[in-house]
Amino acid sequence: MAYRLIWISTAHLDLQAFAEYISEHNPAAAKKYVRELLQAVNRLKVFPESGRIVPEFQNPSIREIIHPPCRIVYRLKEEQSIIEILRVWHAKRGQPDIWLPKLTN
Repeated sequence: MAYRLIWISTAHLDLQAFAEYISEHNPAAAKKYVRELLQAVNRLKVFPESGRIVPEFQNPSIREIIHPPCRIVYRLKEEQSIIEILRVWHAKRGQPDIWLPKLTN
């Protein structure tokens, strides 16, 4: 069963800011990076547990995939078949600041 992806606003803004930063120097590279990152995220629909548990949190529902130089942090909601993309975090920024929104059924 395919999971549904939900991007919370913080993650969307993270990706937008990162793409704008890259675009200042190389617009083509920014488009390519975003396209590849979105492909990696979309694979989670079929393989939701493919990301590792985020070491800083040690919570099995908080996972991440790495698309260098970014960590894409997500919450796996197995009961609802939902994946929430929480942050697109530059790896050199240290521990991701995570806000966990409540989900409604």
